[in-house]
Amino acid sequence: MVVRALHQVGLRSTHLQVLSLGSVLLCLGLWVRAKTVDEEQRGNAERRALFTGLWPPTLWLIGASLHEFERSRDARSTAPGR
Repeated sequence: MVVRALHQVGLRSTHLQVLSLGSVLLCLGLWVRAKTVDEEQRGNAERRALFTGLWPPTLWLIGASLHEFERSRDARSTAPGR
């Protein structure tokens, strides 16, 4: 149901997979930046990087679900007798 709604909104599996890879780069960037801030702010910066690091698997799995939905939808539309 959620996957169908995301598909109807216009999101495709490729979009979410690209977002997943982008969030990996964002996480790495935040982590490197956390090493350059002073000691008082370092803990907060590292937590921000760790929080962002939780996004890639979630986005990738939603993209995989959308990919399966797209494949099943394509298979139904090209099935004989349609």
